[in-house]
Amino acid sequence: MARIPVLSPEDLSPAQRVVWDTIAAGPRGSVRGPLNVWLHSPGLAQRAQELGAFCRYGSGLPPRLSELAILVTGAFWKAGFEWSTHAPIAAAAGIDPACIEAIRTGETPRFAQADEQAVYAFAHELLTRREVSDATYARAVEVLGQSNVVDLTGVLGYYGLISMTIKVFEVPLPEGEAEPFS
Repeated sequence: MARIPVLSPEDLSPAQRVVWDTIAAGPRGSVRGPLNVWLHSPGLAQRAQELGAFCRYGSGLPPRLSELAILVTGAFWKAGFEWSTHAPIAAAAGIDPACIEAIRTGETPRFAQADEQAVYAFAHELLTRREVSDATYARAVEVLGQSNVVDLTGVLGYYGLISMTIKVFEVPLPEGEAEPFS
C-alpha cells in the first residue's frame, strides 16, 4: 500500500495539472509510480520530470547503456517498481538477460561488450563505495567519452531519486508484477 494517495486528473490543482499534461504528452505517455508521487509537489515534479526526460531520452548514452545504469541503481535500492519497469526495456535494448538476472540477484554479471562493463563497473562502484576509483573513472572515459561519463553520473543520480521516491512512499509494483527483490 502506498504511503501517499495516487492522484488522478480530477484531483489536481492547476499547477499539478500542468505537470500531469506535460508528462502524459511526452514519451512516457502516462503518469505512474514515482512521477505521480512527485505531483504532490508540482515544482519538484516539473523539474524532476524534465531532468528525467533528458536522462532517459536525451543523454549521449545509447538506450542500452542508460537502461543498464538504471538497472544497477534499481537493484542497489531494491526498487521493485523501477526494476519491473526497466528490466524488460533493458532486455529489449540489448542487455543480455543473464546479466540482468545477475544484477537483480546481486551477482557480478559477465558482459561481452566493453561499454557495458565500463557502465556496470562505474555505477556499481559509485553506488556501493560512494566513490569511483581513478582506474574505473579512466576506463569509463576511455570507453564512453568524457561527456557520456557526465551523462552517466546524471542518470545514476536521477534514478537514485526515483528509487528513493519508490522506497519512501512505498510505490506499489505495476499491476500483475511480482516483487523482484523478495
